[in-house]
Order: sequence, then C-alpha cells, then structure tokens
Amino acid sequence: MRHSLPPCGVAVLLMVAAACSDDNNPTQAANPPSGADAMLSTNQLDAASFGRAFLGGATTVFDDTEEAFEQPAPNLDAAALAVHEEGNEAFEEVFDEVTGVGPLFHNTSCEGCHIGDGRGRPPNPGEQIETMLFRVSVPGTDPFGGPKPAPGFGGQLQTRGITGVLAEGDVQFTYTPVNGQYADGTPFTLQAPTHTLINPYTPIPTGMLLGPRIAPPVFGLGLLEAVPAVLLYALSDPNDRDRDGISGRVNIVYDAAAQRNAVGRFGLKANQPNLRQQTAGAYIGDMGVTTSLFAAENCEGQLNIPQCAPHAPEVDDETLDAAAFYVRTLGVPARRDLNDLQALRGELLFLSARCSSCHIPILATGTLPGVPAVSNQIVRPFTDLLLHDMGAQLADNRPDFLASGREWRTPPLWGVGLVNTVNEHTNFLHDGRARNIEEAILWHGGEATAARESFRNMSARDRAALLKFLNSL
Repeated sequence: MRHSLPPCGVAVLLMVAAACSDDNNPTQAANPPSGADAMLSTNQLDAASFGRAFLGGATTVFDDTEEAFEQPAPNLDAAALAVHEEGNEAFEEVFDEVTGVGPLFHNTSCEGCHIGDGRGRPPNPGEQIETMLFRVSVPGTDPFGGPKPAPGFGGQLQTRGITGVLAEGDVQFTYTPVNGQYADGTPFTLQAPTHTLINPYTPIPTGMLLGPRIAPPVFGLGLLEAVPAVLLYALSDPNDRDRDGISGRVNIVYDAAAQRNAVGRFGLKANQPNLRQQTAGAYIGDMGVTTSLFAAENCEGQLNIPQCAPHAPEVDDETLDAAAFYVRTLGVPARRDLNDLQALRGELLFLSARCSSCHIPILATGTLPGVPAVSNQIVRPFTDLLLHDMGAQLADNRPDFLASGREWRTPPLWGVGLVNTVNEHTNFLHDGRARNIEEAILWHGGEATAARESFRNMSARDRAALLKFLNSL
C-alpha cells in the first residue's frame, strides 16, 4: 500500500485503520474530510471546517497562546486528570546533586529541554546548549542491534557534570551559507551547520559519530503511540514497489521492558518503541537520573566516579509512569484559519506537491491500554511515523537500529504554526538549521526531492499559500 492519498485514498486508509485497531473496535469519527474540502464554496466552509479543526480528535484543545502545547486533553476523566497533573509535576521537577542529577548530565529537568512542552533550538552564540543534545556512537551495533556506544562517551554527549566531575566536552557550531533560487528567479540563502566536538575530557575515539537532536514538542504523543503497528506496515513501502520514489519503512528497535524487538515510533529516527521507555531514556540520558528500567548511571569511561556505583533508582515507577502518562495525554492544538481561502488553497497545493506522501494528513488510533482518551480516534498529525531517506545534505551519517545515517522519521506537522508563539523561534529540522518552515522545505532531499522541487517551482503566490496552510496547523 502506498500513500500519496488522493481524497478517495483517505477513506481507504481509515477503513484499514479501523480494521487494524488492536481490539477491532470501530473508530469514532464521522466521514473524514480531505484536501478536497478546500474546494467547497465559501457558504459551505463553516460546516466543512468544523471536523477539520480537530487535529487531535477528541484530545484537541482550542488554545493558540504560549500555553498551547501544555494543555491536558479535554476528554480526560477526573482520575486520569489527577495522574496527568502528577506527571506534570514530574515533568517540571528540577533535579540537583541531592535529588540525583548526574554525575554526568545535559539538563536538570524534562521542562528544561522541552520548554512549554514545545520545540528546542540551537544555542545562540555564547549560550550553553540547553534544548538540543548530541547522540554519539562508533561504527557497529550494540548487543540489541542499536548504535554502538563510543568508548569513554557512551551514547550521548554529556556537556555538564556535578561538582568534581568533568563534562565530556562541548560542541562548536559553525554555519556556511548555501545559495539558491526559486524557478521565478527569487533568491534564497540557507545555512549548513557544522558541529565540532571541542574540549573533550578524553581523546575522541576513532570514527566517533556525532548526531545533533533538537528537542521536539511532546504533545499528541499518546495518539501516535496508539496508532496500530499493522497500519504503519500498511503505509510502508520499503522496496518502492509502486515506483513512486517514496519508500518509507518501519524501524525495528529494542523494547527493554519486554526484552524483545518492537516497532519504533518515537525519537527523530524512530528509535524508541513506547513512551515509557522514551521517558526513562530521557531521565538517564539527559539528566543522569536512574529508574528501574535503566538503573545504571551513564558513566561510560568514568567508572571511578563514586556516584556511578550501583544504587537504588532515583525515580520510582509511579513517578516514571506518571511522567509518561503526562506526555501521552497532552492535548493537540486545533487547526486555525479554517475559512481562510489562501490557507485552503495552500492545502490543495500541499496535496498536489505530494507532501502528503510522507506527511499523511489523517491516521486512526487503535486501543492504547489504560489511556482511553487517545484510543479509537481519527487524528490529523501529518506524519506516517516511518523512516525516509532525506538525502545527503540532511544526513548525520549515524545509523540507529534499522535507520541509516540518511533516514529520518517523518515529523508530525500539527502545531508547527504555533512554535513561534510558544517557543519564540521558528527553527526546524533535526538540528534546527532551518530558520523557518520555508527553509525546512528547501532542505528536503532524497525521497522528498520531487516535493521540494514542486515547491521551488511554484509562483510566489502559491508558495505563500502553502506556507499559510502549514502555519494554520
């Protein structure tokens, strides 16, 4: 099954999704809308737009302020809301040397990277790295098929240490201008980043790979966790059998709790199978805070540090589960500008340029045990959760399970138009190199080359319309 999704294809996808629901319950939705809705006359727009506003299904929130990404899903019952609020406290907790941060770490709280539950950015000159991090590894794989830890550094560069402990190093950012022009002659300039590890506490191992990662928004994640794996396989086409140039594929990763392989869907290379493991991984990787799932400190190469000796988990299971529940049950901001004819025309251009081949407009969730709020929903995340080759210019050359150094998971587009409101910047892509959505499109390569060229060949009027549509999400 391939997924360029003309209007009729949306209906087919939803029927497949309903049939693939984990418990075969029917999805709760009326007839799904599509890009064809944008062709309705203006006196029909109010009725047609109502359903299309609900990007997160019943979890949608109508908040376009700086707090848009941190609202609980409105369909939580009282008991679920209480757990959500407990998780919110865990998400905002600032760890110190007494409460367990380190001995090596990158930040001191979840909120420290995901400010306002939103998107990170590269540091400005003179700033410390706060809302992005760097994965590290050497060629090869670990015993579970994942990246092989770099000797002396582990799997993530730790830029801070507690008293008496050396940070592993820092990163120097440089940018090189990349000039281009649209088909109509309008020039543009992109910025290509170079990241250099400096001041390492120990010699850098030969062949060490450095992978930049901007902190992504954390709302809507429970809905993505609830998308049935069989639907992701239905959307994939790893061998490009239909010869459309799009060959999205599923990443297969290691589930530490179940001790078996599983479908990956979180992380910029889809290297995490579920939100509990993603959360526990952030605790240990970003803050040096142990849990029952990852009980060993991140002290690769520095085992002489006393705090690295085995000890009881610094965050108990109840807190870990609450923190994971919090990101599972954050609401998704509603789509805006529903009656704006420019934005609606931009939606048609988005479809005709086949951006929707990877940024799938509509998905259906199955049943996520213990989280009825995200179960059996029709949602509009604009992602297929699959890996795609994005070309040499966006490659970090660092494999991650089945993901190659050129492959990235399709990021959801819901909320992209509110990033500036919430986080006061418009940096996009995995390393934040794109200074706005327009630049993000122009960096697309590999499987997305044709879509990028469609955008580059548009008139200025059409480019503005497509961007207006994306900013309405």
